[in-house]
Amino acid sequence: MIIASMIKIYLFKSNLNTVFLTSIQIFIPKRLAEELEKRGYVIEDVLLDSLSKVLNLDPEIVAESHLELAERYLKEGKDLIDKDPIQASEKLYKAAEECVKALTIHLKIEDVLRSVESRGRRTATDLERAVKEISKRLSKHFLISWAVSVFIFIYNICIY
Repeated sequence: MIIASMIKIYLFKSNLNTVFLTSIQIFIPKRLAEELEKRGYVIEDVLLDSLSKVLNLDPEIVAESHLELAERYLKEGKDLIDKDPIQASEKLYKAAEECVKALTIHLKIEDVLRSVESRGRRTATDLERAVKEISKRLSKHFLISWAVSVFIFIYNICIY
């Protein structure tokens, strides 16, 4: 049962030639956290999508943001492999998922983007359709890599 949810947000600030990281924590009230979970939403996705709309961001900035999340999940997954393989497999899958989201935006895979926009969230079907289209446009190796990430996630094994 969810009591409440707290998320930590990292902010990159720059001052002349220096870039530094700060963080803030945001409290998500219990009722909202329950609704997010009940409806199958992931807070990072909701936050990124909402900020993108409110700020009317260029799609390439949104794609770059997904890649930044992918890098974070990849690092966290690598760090967890020996300590917690199950958590590592989840982080590594999230890294692959964020790459798919970024490429979907970058390659302008419109049918998937429209579907996500109309529903307000991504589904596994959206990801699969995006992966197939990305593979057609880039390489069949993308589809193979996606299949490996899904396998790792489902069976909680790390082969990295």
